[in-house]
Amino acid sequence: MIAQLAGLLAIACYFLACALLCRALMTQQTPSKMLILSLGAIALPLHGFSIIEHIYQYNGINLGFFNILSLIGWIIACLHIAISSYRPLLVMSLFAYPAAAFGILASILFHAPYQPLTDLPKGAESHIILSIFAYSVLFLAALHAILLAIQNNNLKNHRHKSQNPLLSIMPPLQTMESVLFDFISFGFILLSLAIISGFITLDNIFAQHLLHKTVLTILAWFIFGTLLAGHYWRGWRGQRAVKFTLIGFGFLLLGFLGSKVVLELILQRV
Repeated sequence: MIAQLAGLLAIACYFLACALLCRALMTQQTPSKMLILSLGAIALPLHGFSIIEHIYQYNGINLGFFNILSLIGWIIACLHIAISSYRPLLVMSLFAYPAAAFGILASILFHAPYQPLTDLPKGAESHIILSIFAYSVLFLAALHAILLAIQNNNLKNHRHKSQNPLLSIMPPLQTMESVLFDFISFGFILLSLAIISGFITLDNIFAQHLLHKTVLTILAWFIFGTLLAGHYWRGWRGQRAVKFTLIGFGFLLLGFLGSKVVLELILQRV
């Protein structure tokens, strides 16, 4: 009950921050960065308490689908607040906060048929943590790519800031692209470490129930690696970077969460 109350208070903080930001955009006023980030910072410990209560149970660690959604949302909110504190990325609040709030709500309302983990293989904890962090960072990269596509489209069509309020709180295009590749580079490193740790710690990473997840994750890794190589050696950017990012994240989404949806919610294999 306390965990649910903490989660609901966190959702209220996330949505209040989004509402204040939307109001500022619609009235063409300068949003209060301090207030919006502070509301997110208040939500984080409440959200974290909710996660702990849902994941760490008396009979083991519950990493069911909806708990993972909540955990990913928390990491995304943490990264967003940390980065936005020193870079002009307040616009990401409109994506990061709702993602975090949705994760909490899903963990409160729904339950996946999942057998809590009681005896993890040696080193499996690092693989799980790296995988979740890699997914969260690359999720942020995908959200950022969508914003970059919106900004590119508006600039090409010569739309004024008054026609699209989002443009008024977006940094210059060059900064947006720089941040995008920062996200992708960091996420690619984490994903590489997650794949390596998986090969080291898991007995058979190509087992039937892991095969599709492994293949899709490696495909995503290859796409992100190709994009980074093309960016640093051939100067790839703009729409090409957006397409590669979204395609790579699409494979990762299917491999990481798609497999949990099929196994837990459809086949109910725990």
